[in-house]
Amino acid sequence: MAASNQVAFRQLGRSGARVSTLCLGAMNFGNRTEEKDSIEIVHRFLDAGLNFIDTANVYSRGVSESHVGKAIKDRRDKVFLATKVHGRMGDGPNDQGNSRVHIVKQVDESLKRLQTDYIDLYWIHRPDANTPIDETLRTLDYLVNQGKVRYIGLSTFPAWQTMEAIAVSERMNLERFVAEQPPYNLFDRSIEEEVVPVCQKYGLGIMPWGPLAEGWLTGAYRKNKPFPADTRIGRKNLDPNAGYIVERLNAIEALMPIAEEKGATLSQLALAWMIQQPGVTSPIIGPRTMQQLEDNLGALNVELNSDDLKRIDDVLPPKTRLGGKRHWE
Repeated sequence: MAASNQVAFRQLGRSGARVSTLCLGAMNFGNRTEEKDSIEIVHRFLDAGLNFIDTANVYSRGVSESHVGKAIKDRRDKVFLATKVHGRMGDGPNDQGNSRVHIVKQVDESLKRLQTDYIDLYWIHRPDANTPIDETLRTLDYLVNQGKVRYIGLSTFPAWQTMEAIAVSERMNLERFVAEQPPYNLFDRSIEEEVVPVCQKYGLGIMPWGPLAEGWLTGAYRKNKPFPADTRIGRKNLDPNAGYIVERLNAIEALMPIAEEKGATLSQLALAWMIQQPGVTSPIIGPRTMQQLEDNLGALNVELNSDDLKRIDDVLPPKTRLGGKRHWE
């Protein structure tokens, strides 16, 4: 399906910036996706009329950022570029976390790899129990004032820590977070309980990661069929009779007729559903191949009405979580 005629843009939280309703995640770049393919995927995404690209310094220890940098160096003004800081990038005691020393060092390294003078959205990749949030916020405020960073966000924070960060920003007159990047998909709707309401109340855009649930929602895994050996789930040697796996496979069987009625793949249905969820700005897709990207772009042409959304909720109700703990537990 062509995507360009359905591209829309949304406000990034309470900021004035506008981003495309799909975000291209680059986690596979430098890992299972080679440089040439990474660049082609980025160019196809931009040619489809979208502008939001997300990576992180820890993805393949900087290789992902380098691939993105090479892909966008002649198109920088067409891209809303996001990257992250927090994860371990060396063997030293200050080579991870949300401290001033780590962030100040890593932002410069990311800028070099991305071949740019500024980062549009700089995420704190995870909470850091060893660093006071005011130190992190002061550092990010400094980077914004320097012009190295334009907006700031947080990823996979529980609602209480997001609320704490907002309160500290307001009390100390520091730059405020404008977006949250939580795990969210049809199999894990737990953020609807607390994270979504907090984001909506305080003007944070929501950019969900894992919208296809590690590939579960691609249609590759079906009831009474062996898991494909060359897939992420297939390589995990999971017990097909485990309770949550049976629940997921049953849900997939119930969702497939809805997708077929819409002339869509299961992944397109899952992405189209997410685009329409309250508070969501841009789901983050993570295609490994051009074929996967084309499939994901097709979600922009899938229209779901209120009856469709109700049928999906009947299969997987609000606040559902099929298997595992939330990432902040």
